Amino acid sequence: MRFTKYVTSFIAFIAVSTTANAEDHSEAKSDKPRLVIAISVDQFSSDLFSEYRSTFTGGLKRLTGGAVFPSGYQGHAATETCPGHATIMTGVHPGRAGIIANNWIDLGVKRDDKTIYCAEDERIEGTSFGSITAATQGDYVASAWHLLVPTLGERLKKISPDSRNMAVAGKDRSALMMGGNAPDMVFWWRGEGFETKQDGLMLPALPEFNAEIKAMLAKPRAPIAVPAHCAIRNRAIPVDSNNALGTYQFQRPENGAPIFRASPDFDAAVLALAKKMVKNERLGTFEFTDVLNVGLSATDYVGHAFGTGGVEMCINLSELDRNLGTFFDNLDEMGRDYMVVLTADHGGHDLPERLQQQGVPEAQRIDAETNADGLNEVFSENSKLSKYGQTVYADSPFGDYYINRTIPAPLREEVKAEAMAMMARSDQVEIVLDGAKLAKMPMPTGPVEEWSLAERARASFHPDRSGDFIVLLKKSVTPIAEAMRGYVATHGSPWDYDRRVPIMFWRKGMSHFEQPISVQTVDIAPTLASIIGLEVSEGEFDGRCLDIDGGAGDSCE
Repeated sequence: MRFTKYVTSFIAFIAVSTTANAEDHSEAKSDKPRLVIAISVDQFSSDLFSEYRSTFTGGLKRLTGGAVFPSGYQGHAATETCPGHATIMTGVHPGRAGIIANNWIDLGVKRDDKTIYCAEDERIEGTSFGSITAATQGDYVASAWHLLVPTLGERLKKISPDSRNMAVAGKDRSALMMGGNAPDMVFWWRGEGFETKQDGLMLPALPEFNAEIKAMLAKPRAPIAVPAHCAIRNRAIPVDSNNALGTYQFQRPENGAPIFRASPDFDAAVLALAKKMVKNERLGTFEFTDVLNVGLSATDYVGHAFGTGGVEMCINLSELDRNLGTFFDNLDEMGRDYMVVLTADHGGHDLPERLQQQGVPEAQRIDAETNADGLNEVFSENSKLSKYGQTVYADSPFGDYYINRTIPAPLREEVKAEAMAMMARSDQVEIVLDGAKLAKMPMPTGPVEEWSLAERARASFHPDRSGDFIVLLKKSVTPIAEAMRGYVATHGSPWDYDRRVPIMFWRKGMSHFEQPISVQTVDIAPTLASIIGLEVSEGEFDGRCLDIDGGAGDSCE
């Protein structure tokens, strides 16, 4: 076989960082980093990075001193959390990884609820992601079994069994898509504390850590002071007759757990737990390389709840910068030799009501009938279809649409053609793509910014999971018909405000450079493989190794 060689406690965290024990200090720096830390900041677009870069003084400032690629791309059309995280440590597009969206429809699944969550195992009887509520957090078993390819940490363990592959995130799908199917340790937030899918494998400090968070959330939280550079964004934007956004400072009442996720404290908690994992498990202290995957979700929740253009996002990014700085300082105090890569799973778009005030008059919310329900209302009048039940299935106004499999093939094709034509007539829809035609297309190559909409859709299309047709909305159409508490803005489009994300590599002593040409998140895994000397069969990555040496050397040789 031909090979290509890639030469490759919570309150205490916010207040002060503790000094590590002497035994935690790693030995002299080697050519390979002892610890690779892959950080994904959910919904951290290139637009946000560019807008706020000059204000960074902490951890994000440190990372800009390494290799900076401000025009990274999540090249695919399905710019959601699960597909985006699936690219970062696998090096392949979501269609190849099998992670086509956060949710999709499987009409053959043996349960009434046909919606499949990307990070569940629906084979387990009695589970249903569709039953998710704020109280139960869903009746499903979190799993990465839908991920069809290995992550970098999983590949590393095959050749270096002593290496540890660990993950911690605010969301289960973030942790699992970056850690893979068999991480040594994995944690995510689920309602009342951090938990894991692995019975009997627990960080000893976790119960005490969760208790500290619970105690912290039982107390009220004072507003966060508005940084000087955020003052201009501290302006109310009405989204309906009863609600306005743009002035919230993350004050929290007693027992404020429900709003914990959409606050900077959420990322601080994840980083505090990551620090405990590094210290308690002595990550990065042995001769081999360990991998720690970190998913920071607060920016996404803030973006959904308040939009990307207000004081809320400004405060959040200031706190993120500060908390990352504290985390890196903790690693320095432990004496770890670590390399960091930071990117995002997707970008995001601001709420249309603010965009309309800022030079985007075409910004709008989706029509309430532009979805599968609207199609089914029309098809319900067709007597030939009535005996088959629901005709069209979809989880969202955009993305994958499925035709009832019990409808005979010739009639199914007629229904599909009619449904596609009806969606295409909407003045909010840019294009409707035939799934059968997408399945015949090769994975796109060439400059990612020049990909056609069909090529972007192909990158997140899997023939066994994707829809009979794909709906892509026009620019600046927000697929939320009515703003509601916690959900006023979103992402998921094929447009660059959702596709473009920063990619930064940093290691102590490396030369700084900035490269503005387009690269992709699928380039991260082969680049890291190069750094740690991991051999991977040619063709197993969709991305390429990026030379981050910054000088005459080549980190890809």
